[in-house]
Amino acid sequence: MKTTAYFDAIRSRPDRAIIKQAWIERVIDSPEVQFVQTDGRTRLWGRVPEFEGRYLRVILLADGETVRNAFFDRGFKP
Repeated sequence: MKTTAYFDAIRSRPDRAIIKQAWIERVIDSPEVQFVQTDGRTRLWGRVPEFEGRYLRVILLADGETVRNAFFDRGFKP
């Protein structure tokens, strides 16, 4: 999984350290919702049953494979 330096740095935060790489990869491989932003980045959402069924948002760069950010999106409504 390719990541940005920003993502690598932010992963040390307690709220981000709990996010498993396998969950991120699962959302990338099979997103429930996908949205391409005007800057070319892609937002992906996927439900994580192992974490109370919450939705994980993953942001990919315009190349479609480099992870810029990943976090549990409290405001997401499927």
